[in-house]
Amino acid sequence: MATVEECRVALLKLGEQFDGLDHETRAKHVVERTINCTVSDLAVTFHGRLHHGGLGPFTESPSADAPPADVRLIITSDDLIALVDGTLDTARALFSGRVKLEASFGDLMRLRKLL
Repeated sequence: MATVEECRVALLKLGEQFDGLDHETRAKHVVERTINCTVSDLAVTFHGRLHHGGLGPFTESPSADAPPADVRLIITSDDLIALVDGTLDTARALFSGRVKLEASFGDLMRLRKLL
């Protein structure tokens, strides 16, 4: 099981990866949304924003106290690390239930273009 600090670092890395997207892709697929990433085995939720300027910054709270969000990701700490590092395939993780993503249909369609 990864630590909260390792998850925090993984989310920073995810933000850096998002920063690497070209301007056209962002303009076409990014809509400002609040995001929660609940790390189920650590009982912590990171919350932040997805916007044209980037992803984050993320703050954290106990999962029971997490604010509502437009997009909610539920994942274990090890799977979060693997997903960000590219060793866990996003589609397989979603379809197998290892990662749960709760969002509107429109947001899901936009996010698939970014993942």
